[in-house]
Amino acid sequence: MKKSHVLKMVTMAFMIAVGVVISPILRIEGMCPMSSLINITCAVLFGPWYALGCAVIIGIIRMTLMGIPPLALTGAVFGAALSGILYRISNGKLIFAVLGEVIGTGIIGAVVSYPIMTFLWGRAGLTWIFYIPMFTGATLMGGAIALLFLTALQRGGTLIKMQKSLGAKIYARPAKVNL
Repeated sequence: MKKSHVLKMVTMAFMIAVGVVISPILRIEGMCPMSSLINITCAVLFGPWYALGCAVIIGIIRMTLMGIPPLALTGAVFGAALSGILYRISNGKLIFAVLGEVIGTGIIGAVVSYPIMTFLWGRAGLTWIFYIPMFTGATLMGGAIALLFLTALQRGGTLIKMQKSLGAKIYARPAKVNL
């Protein structure tokens, strides 16, 4: 087994653990900004499919152990995947990873949550637009934190080192040092 594969699996396990542990921070039903932080960070470090897998596992754990409704999945999986896809399409622009999370979770995830919460979870009286303000607000908060965090890593040259060691596709440019 390659060293980068083992490191990738260990780092993914760490991201899942952190995602589960920090998810209650700033959380009210329909808003989980720390989920967006994890989704975007995973998308940048691993790519869209690993980010999607991480979001699914975190969602299942949160639903099982914390009694969170299916919003834990519908509110995360679309943003995680779209964050990684837009990050790749933009050739590594961090703002596009955040934009993917905002569109994927804030809009798509919110709209998909309506029928699941109404018909499968029994929450009557909701409309399809009910979750959009909460999900979008959460993604903007978590996205801002992720952007600050990843920009700091990028400026320090750490992001590219992490991506290389994880075997990820490299887009980030090393920071220029002014002398």
